[in-house]
Amino acid sequence: MPELGTTALVILLPAAEPVLAAARRVDPALVRPGLPAHVTALYPFLPDPSPSEEVLEAVRALAAGFPPLEVRLTELVVAPGFVSLAAPALQAVADAVCARWPGILPYGGRFGPRPVAHLTVAMGGSDEALARVADEVRPLLPLTDRAESLQWVALTDRGWEPRLSAPFGGGGDRPLG
Repeated sequence: MPELGTTALVILLPAAEPVLAAARRVDPALVRPGLPAHVTALYPFLPDPSPSEEVLEAVRALAAGFPPLEVRLTELVVAPGFVSLAAPALQAVADAVCARWPGILPYGGRFGPRPVAHLTVAMGGSDEALARVADEVRPLLPLTDRAESLQWVALTDRGWEPRLSAPFGGGGDRPLG
């Protein structure tokens, strides 16, 4: 479990909420609480709660460099301890974020310097439980959503909370929280 004060840069995909609901029906403990369906661009990010204006501007500028993106989720990936949906449309965003902050290893280096962009559906649990999740999710595919912004979120004692929403293509960011 992440520690309080941990932050991440994520891309929300609300249209994928039904896959998380399907995993919760199998076992609520398989779905990490607190964040809606999302693809992580960089986790962990910088410590909360005091982002500098320079860092905020860097997040805004990076997001502004990408247009809003159509994301089609079609490929279900089942691996030991993990069920996800590949999100290749967001790989360039994740790569750009990691390139902008090369001193931060995505996932602490667990998946190498360039993890595949994905939406985590379920983590942990037995092979049998994850197979049941996969069986529940397959009929829901494909899913399509529009990625509109890069979100900076922080883990607080109240759960994950937004800190910044930086829209793709510019258009005015929205400080949150």
